[in-house]
Amino acid sequence: MFHILVADDDKNIRLLLKKVLERENYLVSTAVNGEQALEILDREHIDLAVLDIMMPRMDGYEFTRLLRENRNDLPILMVSARQQPADKKQGFLAGTDDYMTKPIDPEELLLRVKALLRRAKIASERQIVIGEVTLDYDSFTVSRAGEVQELPQKEFLLLYKLLSYPGRIFTRIQLMDEIWGADSETGWETLTVHVGRLRKRFEGWEEFSIESVRGLGYKAVKKI
Repeated sequence: MFHILVADDDKNIRLLLKKVLERENYLVSTAVNGEQALEILDREHIDLAVLDIMMPRMDGYEFTRLLRENRNDLPILMVSARQQPADKKQGFLAGTDDYMTKPIDPEELLLRVKALLRRAKIASERQIVIGEVTLDYDSFTVSRAGEVQELPQKEFLLLYKLLSYPGRIFTRIQLMDEIWGADSETGWETLTVHVGRLRKRFEGWEEFSIESVRGLGYKAVKKI
């Protein structure tokens, strides 16, 4: 499940973008300015940012420049009412990957988001292939050499998230928020149980493993 950050000081725009993106099964976090967006980046794993330019405290230009100066290559789509070529040029010079103008066309927005995810090589075909193993997001299945296992939704989403970024450590809070939702009252023991089920289910598979990182969380390791 891809996690998208929407930053815009207009509440109606935030709600519209959230609704459009969630209909396509993206996980969406929202911020009212660049400073709040940075706080979300500090505690969440984000796959792409959609942000307005004119925001209080920290605008879209400053937010983008700050990320690029710190060698953060997060895909960024600027969405702004500013339509002059000079505005777009400033956005690209700051480091944005794409730029579209308001009013927003939902279909165009989704096409641009998918294109950016594809360019960033983030499982654009909704599949992960590791040797003979294939994880198919649309069917929640894991197949290997003719064997097909259909996983419960939470187990699949957890495995898919970890294997989308092999070697990257995800904290327990990140995984709980992204798979179960930030408002869920589910405890960490549920995550532990799901990891245990995945380990048992794929015990003996040499292509990958799920490893615990003491005091932090979990990571997936590709072994081929």
